[in-house]
Amino acid sequence: MSYVAPLKDMLFNIQHLARIDQVAQLPGFEEAGLETAQAVLEECAKLNEGVIAPLNFEGDKNPSFWKDGQVTTTPGFKAAYKQYAEGGWQGLQHPVDFGGQGLPKTIGAACGEILNSANMSFALCPLLTDGAIEALLTAASDDLKATYLEKLISGEWTGTMNLTEPQAGSDLAAVRTRAEPLPDGTYKIFGTKIFITYGEHDMADNIVHLVLARVQGAPEGVKGISLFVVPKFMVNADGSLGARNDVHCVSIEHKMGIKASPTAVLQYGDHGGAVGYLVGEENRGLEYMFIMMNAARYAVGVQGIAISERAYQKAVGYAKDRVQSRPVDGSFTTAAPIIHHADVKRMLMTMRAATEGCRAMASVAAAAYDAAHHHPDVEVRKQNATFYEFLVPLVKGYSTEMSLEVTSLGVQVHGGMGFIEETGAAQYYRDAKILTIYEGTTAIQANDLVGRKTARDGGATAKAIAAQIEKTEAELAADGSADALAVAKRLKAARLAFIDVVDFIAANTKANPNAAFAGSVPYLLLAGNLMAGWQLARALLVAQAQAAAGNDAGFMQAKVITARFYADHILSRAPGVRDAVVEGADAATALPAEAF
Repeated sequence: MSYVAPLKDMLFNIQHLARIDQVAQLPGFEEAGLETAQAVLEECAKLNEGVIAPLNFEGDKNPSFWKDGQVTTTPGFKAAYKQYAEGGWQGLQHPVDFGGQGLPKTIGAACGEILNSANMSFALCPLLTDGAIEALLTAASDDLKATYLEKLISGEWTGTMNLTEPQAGSDLAAVRTRAEPLPDGTYKIFGTKIFITYGEHDMADNIVHLVLARVQGAPEGVKGISLFVVPKFMVNADGSLGARNDVHCVSIEHKMGIKASPTAVLQYGDHGGAVGYLVGEENRGLEYMFIMMNAARYAVGVQGIAISERAYQKAVGYAKDRVQSRPVDGSFTTAAPIIHHADVKRMLMTMRAATEGCRAMASVAAAAYDAAHHHPDVEVRKQNATFYEFLVPLVKGYSTEMSLEVTSLGVQVHGGMGFIEETGAAQYYRDAKILTIYEGTTAIQANDLVGRKTARDGGATAKAIAAQIEKTEAELAADGSADALAVAKRLKAARLAFIDVVDFIAANTKANPNAAFAGSVPYLLLAGNLMAGWQLARALLVAQAQAAAGNDAGFMQAKVITARFYADHILSRAPGVRDAVVEGADAATALPAEAF
């Protein structure tokens, strides 16, 4: 079946959980209320459902290819990208000062999900451009902003992020690409960068590479890394494109998924040195690049939600059509569509609940980002920034790990046909795997959660969030319905498990680091599970009130059932994870390396 954007669920989250009415009170967002959100999402859905989604399967069969230094993208991608750029979608949430639309992340994130559900390989190009824009807005000189931002925000040019080298994967202290300063204030860049998404392609007139490199004489380690803009084509004083810069694509990777997205090996300086322009100050490159990475990490979490939604829709369509066996309850006297079988329903409900829970969590995080950047009260900005920063590794880590379970279940629902590439179910499973790896593996997200987000303040932020969750438990208890009470029970158990793990992590990060970090990924998964479950618990309360008022009773009842399922089948995993972290650390690290 073709992709249909889940607008009703997105708008439910935006209205009731992210509180778009409050976002629209922030300076600059006065016109960005619910009506605007609905209009923008509907237009976004039209483009993606009609133009970009149909190219997804084609991209898997006929991926981008490299020849003689040039990359040709999947047939149809170039024309689709032209429509995407001309529609102003690249600038959706970027400043109007540089030609953007200046909409809040609360709306932009939902559009990002639609784009990634439609075609994740295609969506990776705008995703990296967004990150480049964020970094330039934060740290670039006025001259660099004037030269590059308008073209990036219009989508005429695209951006990349160049961190990884053959010897420097996640360990950026090992970066060897070098930058030689010149008398005119520019630099010559020499080195090799690998795994560069859309590092070369034919969809835009220019590609703006943001490159980590070391200036001669810089300190060793991460403190000696600087950030540079290195354009594919030089830009003349009048804004026109000039000569080709000394950066060339020498190959692209052959991957298990996202095949239509060209992952390039870029060579800098083989012909005298690529011209680069310093972003900000020397030796602060990693600080600036982290702005790109943070934006990209949230966006990759949204990709996990997006690919899960696409797999869910595919599985539901198949389950409604595939006739096989009689249901065990005798409701059919002959073979029935498999959606009537209890275990198939369980799988579909798992897919649905996990996807909706992560979507709700990401929507609430986006609203916190908007408040953190635009609220007039300094203290409110700070509180929202802390909340958002805590959620970023969860949105990235939990949503992407969840997507592996969901897309795997999508294959399982299809049975043997899921293992056949022609059905398309396997593509989502293959595409999803990269999400737990790029922009920092799940373990790297978990290290961030442990070190920066938990141990640094002794678990204070985590416990403050837990206190908010406890208030939701009280609201569920006051509601008194069977579903609300059941969710309250699971939510409380998960919250208490979370607090135990927070205490364990805070106490052991320095005292017994192996114990703390052996449990870091389980901690992240527990925390993400709790946050998603919390948002679905909030959704249940809203849905019951809306149904009682006669508002879209069928949709609201489905929200209640989905929240109840999440609590009983997914949130209920939390206490067991708590036991593994708090009581299982010794077993995780006891076996000596030579015994493996």
